[in-house]
Amino acid sequence: MLSIDPKSISTSQLHGYLLSAVAPRPIAFASTIDAQGQANLSPFSFFNVFSANPPVLIFSPARRVKNNTVKHTLENVEAVKEVVINVVNYDLVQQMSLSSTEYAKGVNEFEKAGLTMLKSDIVKPFRVAESPVQMECKVTDVVKLGNEGGAGNLVICEVVKLHIDEAVLNEEGKIDQNKIDLVARAGGNLYSRAKTGFFEIAKPLSTLGIGVDSFPENIKNSTVLTGNDLGILGNVEVLPTQEEAAEFFKNLAVKKPEIIAYSQVEKHELARKFLSFGDVDSAWKVLLT
Repeated sequence: MLSIDPKSISTSQLHGYLLSAVAPRPIAFASTIDAQGQANLSPFSFFNVFSANPPVLIFSPARRVKNNTVKHTLENVEAVKEVVINVVNYDLVQQMSLSSTEYAKGVNEFEKAGLTMLKSDIVKPFRVAESPVQMECKVTDVVKLGNEGGAGNLVICEVVKLHIDEAVLNEEGKIDQNKIDLVARAGGNLYSRAKTGFFEIAKPLSTLGIGVDSFPENIKNSTVLTGNDLGILGNVEVLPTQEEAAEFFKNLAVKKPEIIAYSQVEKHELARKFLSFGDVDSAWKVLLT
């Protein structure tokens, strides 16, 4: 494994490692205005939601690595403590990318990117009409993380008004992750289209899984079962009894007589097949025989 002391490499190298390792990252399409009321629009992938009560978003316009200058967005939120954070979907991604060009101060990125300025209800900065979710925010604080190139500036934003395109809602009035079609940033020039990679994992909030530490040694140290397999198996509340496992295996052997002579490895491989079908109970019964 490559081990690196961050102080031993250049900031640009470290920046590349960090942004490639912490990915994909959601994008804050931040709309601000300066003291003269001139609009600015720029995307930031140092961004996330940090609280629901109060509703708080944080994004970070970092100081430029190449010349240690600050971005217009940072100057604007320090002058006018308001911002609209617009989410970026696949239909918006190319215009969003165009807006990230470092135009001179005073240039309106809405116009450069061909996007529509939509008046906000509470704050002064404009919303991006094409964005499926627009969040009007008051900036409650700006936390500077350093003074050198690459240093972040945490812009802490409290959401005061939320606008959601009804076209991205499901029948229950919740945001449908496939309909909203969000994109995210990765390392280099790479982006990720969220809906092409979704998969579902049941949250272990209402149950108390037995945990991997309680497994029999031959299962815990299996050369066949993966970490993901162990995680799924460890999420059950109660193991099948030996009697239940034996009865299951006996009935299965009627259909597949060859399993009677299975080695431990072969049983683990069979259990993996059951796991691939989502049949955790059968997987456990095979493993316990």
